[in-house]
Amino acid sequence: MNALLNVVAEKKQYLKKLANENGVIAALAIDQRGSLKKMLAQAAGKPSNETDIVEFKKLISSELTPYASAILLDPEYGLPAADERAANAGLLIAYEKTGYDTTSPGRMPDLLADWSALKLKEAGADAVKFMLYYDVDEPEEINRKKQAFVERVGAESAAAGLPFFLELMSYDAKIADTKSKEYAKVKPHKVNEMIKEFAKDRYLVDVLKVEVPVNMAYVAGYNGENTAVYTKEEATAYFKEQTAATNNVPFIFLSAGVSAQLFQETLKFAATTGSTFNGVLCGRATWRGAIEPFAKEGKEAGKQWLDDQGRKNIEELNTILKTTANSLFEK
Repeated sequence: MNALLNVVAEKKQYLKKLANENGVIAALAIDQRGSLKKMLAQAAGKPSNETDIVEFKKLISSELTPYASAILLDPEYGLPAADERAANAGLLIAYEKTGYDTTSPGRMPDLLADWSALKLKEAGADAVKFMLYYDVDEPEEINRKKQAFVERVGAESAAAGLPFFLELMSYDAKIADTKSKEYAKVKPHKVNEMIKEFAKDRYLVDVLKVEVPVNMAYVAGYNGENTAVYTKEEATAYFKEQTAATNNVPFIFLSAGVSAQLFQETLKFAATTGSTFNGVLCGRATWRGAIEPFAKEGKEAGKQWLDDQGRKNIEELNTILKTTANSLFEK
């Protein structure tokens, strides 16, 4: 019992490093690897290299962490950026390999072979982050393997005394485009049932990093030229269902690559539904616009965009979090 209490106390101290003064996680994510390489290459019109990725991550860290409670990085390209972060920012480090296994069904995950939770802690991590692709409707034999995988990561993180952040990404094995109207119709079921599973005590998850339960681009009033899939009342019910599914485990929202404006509007809407979310771990919605000037014109051009629009994006987000997000320490 004493050993368990010690682990809980140690984790709480690390969580305090990752949250702001209100107990809210206002974190910046740039643990992208393969996708970031593609974005930089596309913007530059030529292949990107390891130096480009490392330098871009360092720039994001140095310019934006003064306004964030923490930053999420990867150990492959991101550790130099950890040294560039502001003193106020905690550090989450990703433990999974980028992407997933494409040689077998089920989008099976894997861990970075050269790392462990203990090694991440020794590298300065205040938390372990692991991302899982999960389709609640895939065969049980696939999902049992994924559940066991998460159990192992949770136990390993606890043994190292580090908080475990589980990032859950929903999908449908039969619907290729998760941004489509077709997927929007099934997304609430996919997201909320997945959360219900991994909020169970057996996984030792300290913070769930999750999608909002609807595609806001298909919510009436937010749908623009799209045909609405949900009324505002239906969307509200799905957000309420999501909060109930978390079983009082702290949860934060990921931006899923949407625009900064739409993500901000999403958080405001979530608050009106009574969602008890505890912050954000926001990536591309904050810094995507820096890619083109960085790739085409160089570091100074990227820095200028971050100091202007990037800072504006994150400060606007912080303002919204003050009135919408809840302290994770209340859970």
